Amino acid sequence: MKPEHVAFARILAGLLAAHAPVAAAYVGPGAGLGMIASLVAVVLAVLATIVGLVVWPIRRLTQRKKSGAAESAKPPVDE
Repeated sequence: MKPEHVAFARILAGLLAAHAPVAAAYVGPGAGLGMIASLVAVVLAVLATIVGLVVWPIRRLTQRKKSGAAESAKPPVDE
């Protein structure tokens, strides 16, 4: 295809998409609440993952510091 034909096809597709009629659709309360609940679940899962990825290294560092401090506080064992 010639470049000017591709450009014309893109312009024509854009004009046709912009002139699409309004869709008259009805979403019932059950489907709407299900969609909202699913969206909330996905958002919370993503947030929990991000929080877990941020908190996990911090928790490991604090546990290492506590275990290191506990071992250094123990009296030496004589054998």
